[in-house]
Amino acid sequence: MKIGSIEITEQTCEAGGLRWFYREALPMNDSAKPPVVLLHGIVSQGYSWRGVMGPLAIAGFRSLAPDWIGHGYSAKPDKSEFAYSPEAFLAAFEQWLTVMEIERFSLVVQGFLGSVGLLYAAKHPEKIERLVIVNSPLTAAAKLPFKISQLGWPLLGEVLTQDPLLVDRTLEGGGPYQVSDQHLNVYRKPFLKSSEVGRSLLATVRSLHLQKVMADIELGFENWQQSTLIIWGTADKWLPVSLAETFVKTLANADLIELEETGHYAQEDWPEKVTDALIPFLRRAQ
Repeated sequence: MKIGSIEITEQTCEAGGLRWFYREALPMNDSAKPPVVLLHGIVSQGYSWRGVMGPLAIAGFRSLAPDWIGHGYSAKPDKSEFAYSPEAFLAAFEQWLTVMEIERFSLVVQGFLGSVGLLYAAKHPEKIERLVIVNSPLTAAAKLPFKISQLGWPLLGEVLTQDPLLVDRTLEGGGPYQVSDQHLNVYRKPFLKSSEVGRSLLATVRSLHLQKVMADIELGFENWQQSTLIIWGTADKWLPVSLAETFVKTLANADLIELEETGHYAQEDWPEKVTDALIPFLRRAQ
Protein backbone atom coordinates (compact mmCIF):
# COMPACT_ATOMS: atom_id res chain seq x y z
CA MET A 1 0.00 0.00 0.00
CA LYS A 2 1.35 3.41 -0.96
CA ILE A 3 0.52 6.69 0.76
CA GLY A 4 1.98 9.34 -1.50
CA SER A 5 5.60 8.37 -2.03
CA ILE A 6 5.74 6.16 1.07
CA GLU A 7 5.32 2.39 0.92
CA ILE A 8 3.46 0.85 3.85
CA THR A 9 4.26 -2.85 3.89
CA GLU A 10 2.07 -5.62 5.30
CA GLN A 11 3.91 -8.28 7.26
CA THR A 12 3.37 -11.12 9.71
CA CYS A 13 5.36 -12.68 12.50
CA GLU A 14 4.77 -15.24 15.22
CA ALA A 15 5.05 -14.31 18.88
CA GLY A 16 4.04 -16.52 21.78
CA GLY A 17 2.53 -19.00 19.37
CA LEU A 18 0.22 -16.38 17.84
CA ARG A 19 0.35 -14.88 14.35
CA TRP A 20 0.58 -11.10 14.34
CA PHE A 21 -0.21 -9.02 11.28
CA TYR A 22 1.32 -5.56 11.21
CA ARG A 23 1.93 -2.66 8.87
CA GLU A 24 5.28 -0.91 8.72
CA ALA A 25 6.60 2.27 7.12
CA LEU A 26 10.33 2.97 7.06
CA PRO A 27 11.80 6.47 7.19
CA MET A 28 12.78 8.00 3.86
CA ASN A 29 16.35 8.45 5.10
CA ASP A 30 18.46 6.58 7.65
CA SER A 31 17.42 7.67 11.10
CA ALA A 32 18.49 6.97 14.66
CA LYS A 33 15.13 8.12 16.00
CA PRO A 34 13.25 5.56 18.13
CA PRO A 35 10.44 3.78 16.25
CA VAL A 36 6.80 4.66 16.77
CA VAL A 37 4.30 1.91 17.63
CA LEU A 38 0.67 2.75 16.87
CA LEU A 39 -2.09 0.79 18.63
CA HIS A 40 -5.71 0.82 17.44
CA GLY A 41 -9.00 0.47 19.31
CA ILE A 42 -11.92 -1.95 19.23
CA VAL A 43 -13.46 -2.92 15.87
CA SER A 44 -10.55 -1.21 14.16
CA GLN A 45 -7.18 -2.25 12.69
CA GLY A 46 -3.66 -0.99 12.28
CA TYR A 47 -4.98 0.15 8.89
CA SER A 48 -6.58 3.09 10.67
CA TRP A 49 -3.09 4.64 11.06
CA ARG A 50 -2.25 4.66 7.33
CA GLY A 51 -2.75 8.42 7.03
CA VAL A 52 -0.32 9.02 9.90
CA MET A 53 2.38 6.51 8.92
CA GLY A 54 3.34 8.24 5.66
CA PRO A 55 4.04 11.62 7.29
CA LEU A 56 5.94 9.86 10.08
CA ALA A 57 8.22 8.25 7.47
CA ILE A 58 8.80 11.60 5.77
CA ALA A 59 9.66 13.07 9.19
CA GLY A 60 12.27 10.35 9.72
CA PHE A 61 10.39 7.90 11.94
CA ARG A 62 9.94 4.17 11.45
CA SER A 63 6.36 3.28 12.39
CA LEU A 64 4.61 -0.01 13.06
CA ALA A 65 0.87 -0.57 13.43
CA PRO A 66 -0.06 -4.11 14.51
CA ASP A 67 -3.53 -5.59 14.43
CA TRP A 68 -4.40 -6.71 17.94
CA ILE A 69 -4.90 -10.45 18.40
CA GLY A 70 -8.53 -11.17 17.49
CA HIS A 71 -8.70 -8.10 15.26
CA GLY A 72 -8.07 -7.41 11.59
CA TYR A 73 -5.69 -9.90 10.02
CA SER A 74 -3.94 -11.19 13.16
CA ALA A 75 -4.72 -14.58 14.72
CA LYS A 76 -8.15 -15.17 16.21
CA PRO A 77 -7.65 -18.00 18.68
CA ASP A 78 -10.51 -19.62 20.55
CA LYS A 79 -11.16 -18.11 23.97
CA SER A 80 -10.02 -21.43 25.49
CA GLU A 81 -6.55 -20.64 24.08
CA PHE A 82 -6.49 -16.85 24.59
CA ALA A 83 -8.44 -15.11 27.34
CA TYR A 84 -9.03 -11.78 25.48
CA SER A 85 -8.57 -10.02 28.81
CA PRO A 86 -6.41 -6.92 29.26
CA GLU A 87 -3.80 -9.13 30.93
CA ALA A 88 -3.77 -11.51 27.95
CA PHE A 89 -3.44 -8.66 25.45
CA LEU A 90 -0.66 -7.12 27.54
CA ALA A 91 1.33 -10.36 27.66
CA ALA A 92 0.85 -10.88 23.92
CA PHE A 93 1.99 -7.33 23.15
CA GLU A 94 5.13 -7.82 25.27
CA GLN A 95 5.91 -10.97 23.30
CA TRP A 96 5.38 -9.17 19.98
CA LEU A 97 7.78 -6.39 20.98
CA THR A 98 10.38 -8.99 21.95
CA VAL A 99 10.12 -10.79 18.62
CA MET A 100 10.28 -7.46 16.77
CA GLU A 101 13.40 -6.56 18.79
CA ILE A 102 11.92 -3.21 19.77
CA GLU A 103 13.69 -2.05 22.91
CA ARG A 104 12.75 1.61 23.32
CA PHE A 105 10.04 3.36 21.34
CA SER A 106 7.39 6.04 21.26
CA LEU A 107 3.95 4.60 21.92
CA VAL A 108 0.71 5.94 20.45
CA VAL A 109 -2.55 4.44 21.76
CA GLN A 110 -6.17 4.96 20.75
CA GLY A 111 -9.57 3.69 21.80
CA PHE A 112 -10.79 1.12 24.29
CA LEU A 113 -7.90 -1.25 23.59
CA GLY A 114 -5.56 1.69 23.97
CA SER A 115 -5.88 1.02 27.68
CA VAL A 116 -3.70 -2.07 27.19
CA GLY A 117 -0.97 0.15 25.77
CA LEU A 118 -1.28 2.39 28.81
CA LEU A 119 -0.92 -0.62 31.10
CA TYR A 120 2.23 -1.56 29.20
CA ALA A 121 3.64 1.96 29.57
CA ALA A 122 2.94 2.02 33.29
CA LYS A 123 4.65 -1.36 33.68
CA HIS A 124 7.65 -0.54 31.46
CA PRO A 125 8.28 3.23 31.64
CA GLU A 126 11.96 2.69 30.85
CA LYS A 127 11.02 1.46 27.37
CA ILE A 128 8.85 4.46 26.48
CA GLU A 129 10.57 7.35 24.71
CA ARG A 130 7.36 9.36 24.44
CA LEU A 131 3.71 8.54 25.00
CA VAL A 132 0.78 9.78 22.92
CA ILE A 133 -2.82 9.11 23.92
CA VAL A 134 -5.60 9.55 21.37
CA ASN A 135 -9.21 9.34 22.60
CA SER A 136 -8.71 6.49 25.05
CA PRO A 137 -10.45 5.84 28.39
CA LEU A 138 -8.27 7.41 31.10
CA THR A 139 -10.17 7.63 34.37
CA ALA A 140 -12.90 5.84 36.30
CA ALA A 141 -15.39 8.28 34.75
CA ALA A 142 -14.97 6.54 31.37
CA LYS A 143 -17.88 4.32 30.42
CA LEU A 144 -18.20 1.71 27.71
CA PRO A 145 -20.57 3.19 25.10
CA PHE A 146 -23.87 1.44 24.51
CA LYS A 147 -22.92 0.66 20.90
CA ILE A 148 -19.91 -1.33 22.05
CA SER A 149 -21.31 -2.77 25.29
CA GLN A 150 -24.19 -4.44 23.45
CA LEU A 151 -21.64 -6.41 21.40
CA GLY A 152 -20.97 -8.38 24.59
CA TRP A 153 -24.57 -9.05 25.58
CA PRO A 154 -25.81 -12.66 25.74
CA LEU A 155 -27.57 -13.75 22.54
CA LEU A 156 -27.73 -10.25 21.02
CA GLY A 157 -23.97 -9.85 21.10
CA GLU A 158 -23.49 -13.21 19.43
CA VAL A 159 -25.68 -12.02 16.55
CA LEU A 160 -24.30 -8.47 16.27
CA THR A 161 -20.65 -9.55 16.22
CA GLN A 162 -21.29 -11.73 13.16
CA ASP A 163 -22.69 -8.82 11.14
CA PRO A 164 -20.03 -7.16 8.93
CA LEU A 165 -22.04 -3.93 9.03
CA LEU A 166 -21.18 -3.53 12.71
CA VAL A 167 -17.89 -2.11 11.36
CA ASP A 168 -19.77 0.74 9.68
CA ARG A 169 -21.97 1.38 12.71
CA THR A 170 -19.02 1.41 15.11
CA LEU A 171 -16.39 3.33 13.13
CA GLU A 172 -18.96 5.96 12.17
CA GLY A 173 -20.81 5.88 15.50
CA GLY A 174 -18.00 7.46 17.51
CA GLY A 175 -17.76 10.66 15.54
CA PRO A 176 -19.29 13.00 12.94
CA TYR A 177 -18.01 11.42 9.71
CA GLN A 178 -18.77 8.63 7.29
CA VAL A 179 -15.96 6.31 6.23
CA SER A 180 -15.70 5.65 2.51
CA ASP A 181 -16.63 2.22 1.19
CA GLN A 182 -13.07 1.79 -0.07
CA HIS A 183 -11.78 1.86 3.49
CA LEU A 184 -14.77 0.12 5.06
CA ASN A 185 -14.13 -2.83 2.75
CA VAL A 186 -10.73 -3.33 4.39
CA TYR A 187 -12.29 -3.30 7.85
CA ARG A 188 -15.18 -5.56 6.81
CA LYS A 189 -13.08 -8.18 5.03
CA PRO A 190 -12.11 -10.25 8.11
CA PHE A 191 -15.79 -10.46 9.12
CA LEU A 192 -16.72 -11.67 5.64
CA LYS A 193 -14.01 -14.34 5.59
CA SER A 194 -14.67 -16.10 8.89
CA SER A 195 -16.88 -16.13 11.98
CA GLU A 196 -13.72 -16.20 14.12
CA VAL A 197 -13.31 -12.43 14.18
CA GLY A 198 -16.85 -11.98 15.54
CA ARG A 199 -16.26 -14.54 18.26
CA SER A 200 -12.99 -12.82 19.18
CA LEU A 201 -14.74 -9.45 19.35
CA LEU A 202 -17.48 -10.91 21.56
CA ALA A 203 -14.85 -12.32 23.94
CA THR A 204 -12.91 -9.04 23.95
CA VAL A 205 -15.90 -6.89 24.88
CA ARG A 206 -16.98 -9.33 27.58
CA SER A 207 -13.49 -9.32 29.12
CA LEU A 208 -12.67 -5.59 29.03
CA HIS A 209 -13.10 -5.06 32.81
CA LEU A 210 -12.92 -1.34 32.13
CA GLN A 211 -13.32 -0.07 35.68
CA LYS A 212 -10.55 -2.32 37.03
CA VAL A 213 -8.26 -1.30 34.19
CA MET A 214 -8.95 2.39 34.83
CA ALA A 215 -8.02 1.92 38.48
CA ASP A 216 -4.80 0.16 37.44
CA ILE A 217 -3.96 2.97 35.01
CA GLU A 218 -4.57 5.71 37.57
CA LEU A 219 -2.33 3.86 40.03
CA GLY A 220 0.32 3.07 37.42
CA PHE A 221 0.63 6.69 36.30
CA GLU A 222 0.97 8.24 39.77
CA ASN A 223 4.72 8.78 39.25
CA TRP A 224 4.79 9.01 35.45
CA GLN A 225 7.59 11.26 34.20
CA GLN A 226 7.91 10.58 30.46
CA SER A 227 6.92 13.24 27.95
CA THR A 228 3.25 12.72 27.15
CA LEU A 229 0.85 14.22 24.65
CA ILE A 230 -2.91 13.73 24.76
CA ILE A 231 -4.56 14.33 21.38
CA TRP A 232 -8.33 14.50 21.69
CA GLY A 233 -11.03 14.64 19.04
CA THR A 234 -13.63 16.76 20.78
CA ALA A 235 -16.47 15.42 18.60
CA ASP A 236 -16.01 11.99 20.22
CA LYS A 237 -19.54 10.78 21.02
CA TRP A 238 -18.30 8.22 23.55
CA LEU A 239 -15.50 9.78 25.59
CA PRO A 240 -15.77 13.44 26.63
CA VAL A 241 -12.72 15.72 26.54
CA SER A 242 -13.16 16.25 30.28
CA LEU A 243 -11.48 12.85 30.78
CA ALA A 244 -8.36 14.17 29.07
CA GLU A 245 -8.51 17.48 30.93
CA THR A 246 -8.64 15.65 34.26
CA PHE A 247 -5.91 13.15 33.40
CA VAL A 248 -3.41 15.65 32.02
CA LYS A 249 -3.44 17.53 35.33
CA THR A 250 -2.15 14.42 37.12
CA LEU A 251 0.98 14.13 34.95
CA ALA A 252 4.24 15.98 35.49
CA ASN A 253 5.21 16.42 31.83
CA ALA A 254 2.11 16.38 29.63
CA ASP A 255 0.19 18.50 27.15
CA LEU A 256 -3.32 18.31 25.72
CA ILE A 257 -4.20 19.24 22.15
CA GLU A 258 -7.90 19.32 21.28
CA LEU A 259 -8.96 18.56 17.70
CA GLU A 260 -12.24 20.19 16.73
CA GLU A 261 -14.67 18.32 14.46
CA THR A 262 -12.79 15.06 15.06
CA GLY A 263 -14.32 11.97 16.64
CA HIS A 264 -13.35 8.87 18.61
CA TYR A 265 -11.33 7.29 15.80
CA ALA A 266 -9.38 10.50 15.28
CA GLN A 267 -6.73 8.96 13.03
CA GLU A 268 -9.49 7.75 10.71
CA ASP A 269 -11.60 10.90 10.88
CA TRP A 270 -8.86 13.44 10.29
CA PRO A 271 -5.32 12.01 10.11
CA GLU A 272 -3.82 15.35 9.04
CA LYS A 273 -4.85 16.94 12.33
CA VAL A 274 -3.43 14.03 14.29
CA THR A 275 -0.18 14.22 12.33
CA ASP A 276 0.12 17.99 12.82
CA ALA A 277 -0.02 17.44 16.58
CA LEU A 278 2.02 14.25 16.72
CA ILE A 279 5.14 14.99 14.68
CA PRO A 280 6.20 18.25 16.41
CA PHE A 281 5.82 16.46 19.74
CA LEU A 282 8.02 13.55 18.63
CA ARG A 283 10.62 15.96 17.28
CA ARG A 284 10.64 18.25 20.30
CA ALA A 285 13.78 18.29 22.43
CA GLN A 286 13.37 16.55 25.78
